[in-house]
Amino acid sequence: VSPWDIALCATGTAVAGENALVLAVLFYTPSLRAPMFLLIGSLALADLLAGLGLVANFAVRYLLRPPSETAELAAAGLLLAAFSASVCSLLAITVDRYLSLYNALTYHSERTLGFTCAMVLLMWLLCLGVGLLPLLGWNCLRDQSSCSILRPVTKDNAAVLAVTFLLLFALMMQLYLQICKIAFRHAQQIAVQHQFIATAQATSTRKGLSTLSLILGTFALCWIPFAIYSLVADSSYPAVYTYSLALPATCNSLINPIIYAFRNPDIQKSLWLACCGCIPSTFSSRPRTSSDV
Repeated sequence: VSPWDIALCATGTAVAGENALVLAVLFYTPSLRAPMFLLIGSLALADLLAGLGLVANFAVRYLLRPPSETAELAAAGLLLAAFSASVCSLLAITVDRYLSLYNALTYHSERTLGFTCAMVLLMWLLCLGVGLLPLLGWNCLRDQSSCSILRPVTKDNAAVLAVTFLLLFALMMQLYLQICKIAFRHAQQIAVQHQFIATAQATSTRKGLSTLSLILGTFALCWIPFAIYSLVADSSYPAVYTYSLALPATCNSLINPIIYAFRNPDIQKSLWLACCGCIPSTFSSRPRTSSDV
């Protein structure tokens, strides 16, 4: 058994457990029903399935005897659908944050829970369709020479996935730059109108900018090297290169709950209530503003 596969399976188990906790908190807390939390729940579900997919891939490779092509393709399809949904959920959260700042006055009336549910459902149907592609012939099991590092996906199809991912990342980065500009402008406008809260707004803006840097930096460090490697490499490259880049990419699903869920004050309060039945006095009662991003 490859130690790399054991590491991926262990990572998948941790990812599944962590994101299952996020989903449990969102499900059992009635107050967390806003569109923003629905998108966080979509991200947690995608990462949960990604973790289960890593475990399933390990089981198919080492525990299933005799080997089954259908099971291998199904496990690959689950990973493909889950990671596609994870990236799309991150993009949806980015778009939601941008709209909440750009259309601050009409955002809550336009972005209803029903509308968000419909968009999330459409996104998941698209990602599930992507996950079915290996079973529908998007594989290299009949021609091993055409395999990519993402076996059983072919090199050409892996290149399409990598280019699509890079385009989505470029869109996310552009949106976050716009969010940064709008947050600065809002903070300056409020500071001019209310001099006495200028310091608080400056602190809020700095917090928002640190969050943006954390989001973009983590996402880029985890995924960009693997995406670029998928463009240039094929199945003839040493497997150690693939594993050493795939493991950080999967760790992004381990980090997502920390960035998007556990740092959220409302989810933190729900976790404290569930664990000890109290809320620490250190929680600030200051209402969140658009500068918090």
